[in-house]
Amino acid sequence: MNKAIEVCILAAGKGTRMKSSKPKVLHPIAGRPMLRHLVSTVQSLGINNVHVVVGSGADEVKKSFQNDDIDFVLQLEQKGTGHAVMQALPHLDESKRVLILLGDAPLLKAETIEKMLKCECDLGVLTVIQANPFNYGRIIRQHDQIIEIVEEKDAGDEQRQISEVNTGVMIADVKKLSRWLDRITPENSQGELLLTDIVKMANSDGDVVKGIVAADPIEVQGVNDFEQLSQLERYYQTTIAKQLMQGGVHLMDPNRIDVRGDLKVGADSTIDINCIFEGNVSLGSNVRVGANCKIIDSTIADNVEIKPNSIIEGASLEAGCSVGPFVRLRPGAQLGQDVAIGNFVEVKKTTLGKGSKASHLSYLGDAIIGAGVNIGAGTITCNYDGVNKHITEIQDDVFVGSNTALVAPVVVGQGSTIAAGSTITKQIDADSLAIGRGRQKNLSNWKGPRSK
Repeated sequence: MNKAIEVCILAAGKGTRMKSSKPKVLHPIAGRPMLRHLVSTVQSLGINNVHVVVGSGADEVKKSFQNDDIDFVLQLEQKGTGHAVMQALPHLDESKRVLILLGDAPLLKAETIEKMLKCECDLGVLTVIQANPFNYGRIIRQHDQIIEIVEEKDAGDEQRQISEVNTGVMIADVKKLSRWLDRITPENSQGELLLTDIVKMANSDGDVVKGIVAADPIEVQGVNDFEQLSQLERYYQTTIAKQLMQGGVHLMDPNRIDVRGDLKVGADSTIDINCIFEGNVSLGSNVRVGANCKIIDSTIADNVEIKPNSIIEGASLEAGCSVGPFVRLRPGAQLGQDVAIGNFVEVKKTTLGKGSKASHLSYLGDAIIGAGVNIGAGTITCNYDGVNKHITEIQDDVFVGSNTALVAPVVVGQGSTIAAGSTITKQIDADSLAIGRGRQKNLSNWKGPRSK
């Protein structure tokens, strides 16, 4: 636990360039708000004292994190980064150090933060080497000491040639930070209280100011518009894709996979193009996922085949199952070993036993289906009476003919057969044949509308 460290995340910006009513830090990367990425990274290092400075859309940000132990600090007027940190100062323990992060730079790595925590200095500044440093604050050094950060608008020609730039991330002793902030002024081209000015104050006090250089410019990149957001999204997805492939997963195209949560995949599995994984998803070994599938909060065992264009949410599939194409498994779908669900079948809150199959064009909702059951095309469980949901129970080795309606609550006994086109409203005993349809009647020499 890093009990001697507190974190202050600056998240009060309006995000004007995004032209969105949503607070900037709530825009997602990999399905999670930018701010969530930062908070999770910090918490993974055992830092639990997290303060977030909010302004525009403050209530919406707080609501999104209402289950987190976060101290939200309101910045009523946006007067610069220094002013934002001033709002958090009364909430910080003077005996500790504070790590200052930016809510719109969400992909900062835990290893980089650890480097900052280990840096022996009064003020640590995270920097990065930019091939094109335009519009970044330049780092002015004398040997190992950073003596000044000069913003683009205030920089001279020689200073603008410097490629080492400020990222906005800092670490400092809280007591000294308070003293430095007391002395900054809005005498700059922006007319704001800039956090970067504390570097001058620290130098004037004889304090040690060191730079910690980030390894990768993309991890410290901020988001000001949707183009930059998409760049970070692709960087994140590329990182995940590389990890999957290094773990023995065959991605047909690593540029066409989206992981928006936690995905675990066993060896020798194959994922085709344009697949999306949300929430907590686990795929076993030798799983094949076809193109254009979406899998959400589901557990898939070994040797399962998911054919193209299938949607699986909140489902559990045991070994050897085959589903798709164009299958929808809704929450509560539990498929036993070697179950086969074919095209245009929807399964909701239903269990299917070993070897059962529904090959096409059916709806199975609120049902308990045994082993070795065959569900014919066009079968539906009529589970909803307009007020309540009811259970359909189909026992082992039942054969359900095509175009059957099972009006719940109803029990179909083991080994029974239902004739095609039946509407079943009563219990069927074991080893019986059920026929629930009107008798066919043919009228000879019928003169209908077409005969005229």
